[in-house]
Amino acid sequence: MMGVEFVPLSLTPLLIGIFAAIACALPGNFLVLRRQALIGDAISHVVLPGIVVAFLLTGTVSAAPMLLGAAGAAVLAVVMIEAIRRLGGIEPGAAMGLTFTTLFAAGVLLLEQSDTSGVHLDVEHALYGNLESLIWLDATGWQSLLDFTALAALPVELFRVTAALIGVTAFLWVFWRPLTLSTFDEGFAQTLGLRTSAIGLALVIVAAIAAVAAFDAVGSIIVIAMFICPPAAARLMTNRLEVQIAWSVVFAIASAVLGYVFAGYGPLWIGFENAVSAAGMIATVSGVILALTAFFGPCRARLGTPAA
Repeated sequence: MMGVEFVPLSLTPLLIGIFAAIACALPGNFLVLRRQALIGDAISHVVLPGIVVAFLLTGTVSAAPMLLGAAGAAVLAVVMIEAIRRLGGIEPGAAMGLTFTTLFAAGVLLLEQSDTSGVHLDVEHALYGNLESLIWLDATGWQSLLDFTALAALPVELFRVTAALIGVTAFLWVFWRPLTLSTFDEGFAQTLGLRTSAIGLALVIVAAIAAVAAFDAVGSIIVIAMFICPPAAARLMTNRLEVQIAWSVVFAIASAVLGYVFAGYGPLWIGFENAVSAAGMIATVSGVILALTAFFGPCRARLGTPAA
């Protein structure tokens, strides 16, 4: 009986971790193929000042202001990157690095100078999230899945991340062709009348929505790792875009599941008493998967070949 009762309690944070990983990995595939993987890193950093400003303006940490704040911050970051790149004449990677470090530092300063004692919003939470605490307290067993009172007590982060995953999946499904064309041959896409700049901006905004949905639950560490590691590892496994997407989902799920399990039980297996951060372990596992594919992936020797 104890095992039956334990499953619902531990399943909720695991599902949140899985859904957040997939929601970030899906748009991350196109960012990696566009050689804009650092934008995913920038988004995960600029989400922080966007959320803080939204909180300061509204006084709440509800989903709608946070999403609007994050989307606004993402758009601001894209504008800043383009302005720095064109006016300063420096390469895009340096412009991205300057932008996201500046905005993230501004977000940290705003957090430290703001009164956030009454809400769950601080620098440590921004980095590591609170995945371990997102348990379903009202669950008493599998029968709770049919209990509407118990279902109402599910962590709101689960619904938020699920909605983001559905939205990201729908965006990729609807705009698959223009995304693919603008990613692999921007000039040809423009001759077909596609607005490649708008498509790129839409991709960034969708990635920002996924990031802010995951940010509150899992923190920026997982968001950064999932935007880059599963898509990059998947790119080393195949040259076909559809297969790459599938591999990235597999790697995202594996990172979330193995990282969550290792964080809780790994230290006990080697003689330590305390568990470690689930966010940190999930990001570590994703890095290990990327390292393994870099050594053993079938496409590691032809990484520069475009996917088809």
